[in-house]
This record gives sequence, structure tokens and C-alpha cells, in this order.
Amino acid sequence: MRIAILHQAVTNSNAPDESDVIVQTKAVGDALTALGHTWESFPCTLNLNSIRSWVEAFRPDIIFNIVESLEGTGRLIHLVPTLIDAMGFGYTGSCAEAIMVTSHKVIAKKHLLSLGLPTPSWVGPFPPDLSSTPVFAPAKADPSARWIIKSVWEHASIGLDEKAVVLYNHTDCVNDLLSKCASQYGGACFAETFIDGREFNLSILAGPNGPEVLKPAEILFEGYPPDWLRIVGYRAKWESSSYEYQNTPRRYDFPVADDQILAKLQELSIQCWQGFGLKGYARVDFRVDSIGKPWILEINTNPCLSPDAGFAAALHASGISYTNAIERILADTRGREYPSQTFHKVKPDPAMLRPQNFQQTRLPFLRHAVCFEDSPKVRGLVESTGFF
Repeated sequence: MRIAILHQAVTNSNAPDESDVIVQTKAVGDALTALGHTWESFPCTLNLNSIRSWVEAFRPDIIFNIVESLEGTGRLIHLVPTLIDAMGFGYTGSCAEAIMVTSHKVIAKKHLLSLGLPTPSWVGPFPPDLSSTPVFAPAKADPSARWIIKSVWEHASIGLDEKAVVLYNHTDCVNDLLSKCASQYGGACFAETFIDGREFNLSILAGPNGPEVLKPAEILFEGYPPDWLRIVGYRAKWESSSYEYQNTPRRYDFPVADDQILAKLQELSIQCWQGFGLKGYARVDFRVDSIGKPWILEINTNPCLSPDAGFAAALHASGISYTNAIERILADTRGREYPSQTFHKVKPDPAMLRPQNFQQTRLPFLRHAVCFEDSPKVRGLVESTGFF
């Protein structure tokens, strides 16, 4: 097949969170070549007409969408898939609507609540928008209430450091702080109840039997002094020379005592996938508090595909090759049957064979759009009525 890789144009090559998309493009391209496909990439800007012209000239069978922002702004992430929808081309990953809903963290949190899924309480956003709601806050009488200030739109831990967590026991103080901080967080921010506990990332990959949750990853905070906050901030994600980066490894092996919480995290991840109508691949971020209750922080519809990023690490831990993962993402896009070949998996960790560990949740898998292969079935259904 002819495949177009669309990614955002890099506006600041010195910023690791921006330049990383070049690494992703190469990795995805190499996998596509290994699968026998031909491909070309295009750097997207706010000039949507140039994107349209290039795609129409290239005429791809599938578009591999790894656009994470435009002109350095995460709130524009949905523009490219919206354009592709208007042009009638198929593309990898979740639809434009799901990307937009999950990218606006407050709207995502409201949808999580509507699904009955746990997410920390919050205040904001500032400036107010259509997602603004009455304040969700812990008891004002709690003198130890802590809040973490987050960007509404940006997903690269922009602005997250030790200064982002504040101690306030009155929501009015939090609202005042948001108005002062918005410009530092991509123009809009909100305050979320800080969950002091363990941090987990669960990656999800489309499979022949529906979404498959990969082995859970826990972020460890090794050697952190007692007064340091255990958060995965910007330095921990992107600054390879920093203490935070070098001392926040992931782990995939857990004691038997963690079986119950890991099974719950897997269940919640599947519910997020289905509740938000996700496709292809995704990642759900959690915190687990001191009494073992999980809280959903964010849903990432297009997690980083760089070989050294968390999604690729979860693939390796689960015995799935990077190339096979790209094949599965493409297959979910096409809506066709999976190739007859068996996806190669390495021998699993014997500890993972315990019956109670990581059992697949066989919930109904819903597809929200028709594809070409549906035509005979639709035609047969229509003709059988004898009405049309």
C-alpha cells in the first residue's frame, strides 16, 4: 500500500518534546518498509490547504497520523484528522472527535464521570469555557488538600514541576492562582486534586479480538528525597541529563500482592477505550492512592511511538514487535480481516501465567463507522426487507 505519514512541522528543533516527532516518523517508516509498504511523510503546519494539496497529489491508501500539535500548540491537534475526514481518506488511530475530547483534559474528565469512571476532582478551567462546571473539590475543612496545576491542552508535561503542586484548603485561592498561571500553561489551565501515590501507564493496542491491554508499567521514583514530589514532570520526560529523568525507570514485573489492582487498571483501561470510542492504539495514565484506589489522570489517543518511549517499551514487555504493532494499527484502520500470519510473541514471564493476572476482558467491541467491506452485508440487509 501507499501510506502517507503526517506529522507536525518542528518549530523548535532544540525542544526535545517537539523534535521527537522526527524520530517517530523514521521508526514508523522503517516498520512500514519492513511490511512491504511504500510511504512518504509530510510536515503539517496551519496551512491546511498545503496538506490537502499534498495528500490529493500523493493519493495514499492510508494516512498514518502522528500529528500531536500544530505550530507548537496542542489544542490544534484535531485539525489534521478533521481535514482528513473531510477529504474522505482513512487514517490511523482515533477519530478527530475522540482526539479533541481526550485532548481537552477537563472535557475528558467530565466524560469519565459520565461513564462512572474515577478521576480526581478539579477546579477550573481558566479561562472558563464550555467545559466549565461547578467546582469539584475535596472538603474545604481538609487543611492538607493539595492541588496540581495542569495545562488544559498540552500533553508533554508542559509546566509540570515541583512548583505545579500547591497547598490550599480553599478553592477561591486556587481560582486566583489559575488566573495567574494560565499563560504559563499554553493559555489555559486547571487545578486537579493531587493524588499522592503510585503512578501507572497502561498502553492499549488494537488486536484481532478487540483492544489488548499491554503489560502495565509503573513509574518508580528511585532515590527521591522524602521532601521531593513523586510526579513525572517535564524534566523526567525530556531532559536526559536531569536527576528526574535518570531516576524514574519503568517496571513491568510485580508481586502477587499487586494482582488485584493491576487487574482493575486493565479493566478501567478497556472501559476508557470503549467509552471514548478509541482505535488503533492509546495509553491511559493512572495514580493509585494510599488505600489502593485507582484514579484516571489522562487518556492519550496518540502516545509517542518513538522506540525509546513508553508505548514501545510496553510492546517489548508484552512480547509484541514494533513492526507487528504498526501492522495491527494499520489493520484497525482498514477495518479488514487481520493477516493470516500469527503475530510473533516471545515466551511470556511465567509469573504472568497466573490465572488471575491480566485476563482479557471480552467486552463488546464497537465500530462507529462503516467501511468498504461492509457493503455486501448492508446491501443484503436492505434487499432482504423487500421495501427499497
